Amino acid sequence: MHFPIIGPDTPDGDSAYQAPTIFPIGPHFTRYSGNPILTPDPKFDFEEAFIYNAAAIVLDGRVFLLYRAQSKQLVLSIGLAWLSDGYNFKRWPKPIIYPTESWEKGGGCEDPRIVRDPISRKFIVTYTAYDGHLARLCVAELMDLKTWIKHPPIIPDDKWAEVCTLIHGEKFVRNGWLKSGAVFVDRHKDGNYYMIWGESGFQLATSEDLIHWKISEKVYTTGKFNWQDRLIEPGPAPIKIETKDQGKNFYILFYNSSTVGAGPYEKGTYCISQMLIDYDNLDEGPLARMDWPILVPESKNEVIGQVNRVVFTEGIVQFKGKWFLYFGEGDSELGVATCPI
Repeated sequence: MHFPIIGPDTPDGDSAYQAPTIFPIGPHFTRYSGNPILTPDPKFDFEEAFIYNAAAIVLDGRVFLLYRAQSKQLVLSIGLAWLSDGYNFKRWPKPIIYPTESWEKGGGCEDPRIVRDPISRKFIVTYTAYDGHLARLCVAELMDLKTWIKHPPIIPDDKWAEVCTLIHGEKFVRNGWLKSGAVFVDRHKDGNYYMIWGESGFQLATSEDLIHWKISEKVYTTGKFNWQDRLIEPGPAPIKIETKDQGKNFYILFYNSSTVGAGPYEKGTYCISQMLIDYDNLDEGPLARMDWPILVPESKNEVIGQVNRVVFTEGIVQFKGKWFLYFGEGDSELGVATCPI
């Protein structure tokens, strides 16, 4: 098998892409009957235990997935798979991002989210480096999906603390824990790039180059409904809406959430939903959000897995007339759900 040839001239995005014009996208997504689409392959040590939580991007008429892989020794890395139909993948037999730095040793590299800088044509991946004790938000860049340049965690450990909620509802202060960065690939009107990141709530960060980031301590938003009363995490990069109103700069963010247990949602349940963001007025928080999840754990491998009752997304693409939403199932396997554009 040959590694896919990807370079600065490789086209990205579906050739017939149609930007969404209303919020939300869908919102009714249908699970693929052949789920899971990716499961651990025992031939490859780095992914023989679990596969889940994949970033997605369309390149040269194919969907590429950067997925979270886990070995039996619980080492985390990021693998690569690609396909021409959205469902049936070929995979590279080695991880493309794996622990090499001190802040990754003892745990690994997980939960990638990918964008492409339209100017430099570089791929920018935010991912979580985990050393077995602390999760740190990091950035890697490259041109070809194979040769990565890693950068240290976006801030020092002593520059951040937050109040977190455990699965039973207890709260505690956690120091230095940063993860889950979803990047706006377009510059803001102030000239900066922005990223929404966080787990207990959503924070903002700014950058001049998509590599080096400054965080804001102001909370952008937190969970609002009972199915997100424990935490919320951003999913893939926000998707720009084409509106007929001049001057409107709206984006749709797919995001994940978890509950301590409320209403019909059992303790620890992870769901997926959407919110609407005014990129020009980030200080005001989200414009709107769906008041129900678009995906909740239903199938057996979503309800029972390495972690029970989990659906979790980091990748959505438009491809061949559909939206493909890729999501982890029970932190163990990878599934997809689709809706027409």
